[in-house]
Amino acid sequence: MNSDLNQDRDLVVGLDAGGTRTRAVLADLGDGRTRGEGTAGPGNALTVPGPELADHLAEALAQAVPEPLRGRVAAVAGGFAGTGHQRQGADEPGRVRARTALSGALARLGITAPTVDVHSDIETTFATAPGHPADGLVLVAGTGAVAARIAARAPTATSGGDGWLLGDDGSGFWIGRAAVRSALRAADGRGAPTVLARAVGRELGLPPGVLPPEAYGVTDTASWSAVLRTAYRAHLLPAVMDRPPVRLADHAPLVVRAAEEKDSVAGEILREAARRLTRTVTALAPRAGEPLVVTGGLLAPHGPLLTPLTERLAHLALTVTPVSDGSPGAVALARLAHRTAP
Repeated sequence: MNSDLNQDRDLVVGLDAGGTRTRAVLADLGDGRTRGEGTAGPGNALTVPGPELADHLAEALAQAVPEPLRGRVAAVAGGFAGTGHQRQGADEPGRVRARTALSGALARLGITAPTVDVHSDIETTFATAPGHPADGLVLVAGTGAVAARIAARAPTATSGGDGWLLGDDGSGFWIGRAAVRSALRAADGRGAPTVLARAVGRELGLPPGVLPPEAYGVTDTASWSAVLRTAYRAHLLPAVMDRPPVRLADHAPLVVRAAEEKDSVAGEILREAARRLTRTVTALAPRAGEPLVVTGGLLAPHGPLLTPLTERLAHLALTVTPVSDGSPGAVALARLAHRTAP
């Protein structure tokens, strides 16, 4: 039972700190009803520098929790991309960095919640499913991609999630990198014409004069001279190299739009992404009927890979539940932590 000193604390905070956005939700301890929300920049505990991570957390928390309510927060739970799960121990690097940044942000705002827990984004995402199940599967596919088997609300096995350099197959980063690779291959003749060449070049701010013509990749008659192709590559490579590698994920929406316009290269990129995400899930030996919670920009409700992934997994008879993000799950875990605290 909680101490009488905490009897006036009737609110909880859930945080979803992902590769592109941090979201904070203030909710009632009793029924979980949302009382406030806030958003800020990226919250990956391994790729965002500590001071910057603390700033993003503080910004989102300040929006979600008005100053007069900060003394009423009983528990805070945060789900962080780049953070290991609780069974990996308190000294797991991502957890250490997330906890340090979160503690700093809470102190900055004067939020002195008795219970503050750090989770992986996998754990909070799975807890977002209706009824907050304790066991099943989860797949997160946004900037990165990782799947896990959950038992008693903690991962017991993972698949993928090896980061942009070594893995994240089928993720937003993977798709965005494929878009740039396809543009380069179109330019040097190794790949098929694609509208992605022009779209990627424009997004990277290349001089209009080196871009392929508007109809390139749309009609068979649109030509792109060898001289301009060479100039395009000469501008494109430095433009990419001047940005952090993870920014390749920014190009993923271009692939989605191009696929909607029936660009064959873009369509194949998305099909291959769905195949890779399917393999990420099946590596966990799914059992018929168990829940699979999916989220991230690619798999959230109406996400571009939700339907193809669901179709590829249909033979496994999983109960696929797309969720927008892990903040409701973080709220649920914060409420649970308060109820079970000594």
